[in-house]
Amino acid sequence: MKAVKVFGRPRSMFDVKTHYCPGCTHGIVHRLVAECIDELGIQDRTVGVAPVGCSVLLYNYVNCDMYEAAHGRAPAVATGVKRVRPDLVVFTYQGDGDLASIGTAEIVHAANRGENITVIFINNGIYGMTGGQMAPTTLPGQRATTAPSGRDPKLSGYPIRMSEMLAQLEAPGYIARVTVVQPRYVLKAKEAIKRAFQVQMAGKGFSMVEVLSTCPTGWGLSPNESLKRVVEKVMPYYQLGEFKNVEL
Repeated sequence: MKAVKVFGRPRSMFDVKTHYCPGCTHGIVHRLVAECIDELGIQDRTVGVAPVGCSVLLYNYVNCDMYEAAHGRAPAVATGVKRVRPDLVVFTYQGDGDLASIGTAEIVHAANRGENITVIFINNGIYGMTGGQMAPTTLPGQRATTAPSGRDPKLSGYPIRMSEMLAQLEAPGYIARVTVVQPRYVLKAKEAIKRAFQVQMAGKGFSMVEVLSTCPTGWGLSPNESLKRVVEKVMPYYQLGEFKNVEL
């Protein structure tokens, strides 16, 4: 009986091992992005933009044309690419320290202008690459190297819910929050990422998928503890769902 291959590496993903810490979910999201690119048949016209942070090495894993942007400036770079070449499918891949802190103005105004780009936003609530500092998405009471006693909202404000905030703008076409910490959530995350690309391909404006992720090293937890923490601590604050979804 001839064996049939039912599962394999996406064509839009290089055949290399990732460098991420055990329990980090960046690799899962990389694969979902690559699978969506394959299924939509857009590899030859897709351009990714990766800024500073753990996301910066995306070009080592996703097999498409890539730009590297300065910290927080990925939406501006993506805007430039898309306006010059509107036939391309352009996406950014950004962490929360990048998108929600130094890049706040970039993401808000790109969304408000309805730039026809797609943003994959990895929210692990901490600066993962640079030492575990507090991010704009760090939860109240969560400890970080710059908040050793835990985040105090009286001093640092409350965590910013970026998806809900951007969904209040008129121009965005699709905004959703997903996670990949359990198998039952992975397929929903893939559906959201594919939808975001389809919104761009239909010319319906800005699209963003926020992915609740882990950072075992930054959190000081084991991989299993990190996955559990997302479900028990992170998801109650950052509710999953679609916040804006235009008709195609």
